[in-house]
Amino acid sequence: MVDELIDAVIAREGGYVDHPADRGGPTKWGITAATARAHGHAGPVSTLSRAAAAEIYRRIYWLRPRLDAVGTRAPLLAAEMFDTGVNMGPRTAIGFLQRALNALNRGARDYADIAIDGRIGPRTLSAIDGFLATRGQAGETVLVKAVESLQGERYLRLAETRPANEAFVYGWLAHRIGQAAAPRPTDAPRTIPLAGDDAHARA
Repeated sequence: MVDELIDAVIAREGGYVDHPADRGGPTKWGITAATARAHGHAGPVSTLSRAAAAEIYRRIYWLRPRLDAVGTRAPLLAAEMFDTGVNMGPRTAIGFLQRALNALNRGARDYADIAIDGRIGPRTLSAIDGFLATRGQAGETVLVKAVESLQGERYLRLAETRPANEAFVYGWLAHRIGQAAAPRPTDAPRTIPLAGDDAHARA
């Protein structure tokens, strides 16, 4: 599963890109120079290999945030979390999931509220199990929609607070909400420029 997700992300992110309005700087395969350097790449980001990029995606955006544990329970949700994590940072994506789980537990009758800490631990996994036990397979689709709703709101807020992001918001909404595997036009930035987040070092 993760190999297919990584292939789709790399295809969507494309090769070397240096958009003047993207304050994260140039990327290769969607990886910024800062992230490439942090994971051992010594040359310019334009020389980053596809295999090296794939390993960064696997380690930092799938295994480290424990999306493999989510994938055994809810593969569609794990795929959405991976895509959102690549775009906005894993902790942001997990925070969206935790907020959605808390809102969907019917006043903690189905499972206990969890901390919104951007980390997948036993309580978050237990909440996913409790939600799916209550709502069944169809509930996974609703949970994905809830995460995407929070993602879409954040895109709009980014455009409202930084006018330069208006160059990108159409592409974000068109190609990352509801169809994460679709190709994106080259005018859509590869990640969200948020200080303090762990998206591709967009700070």
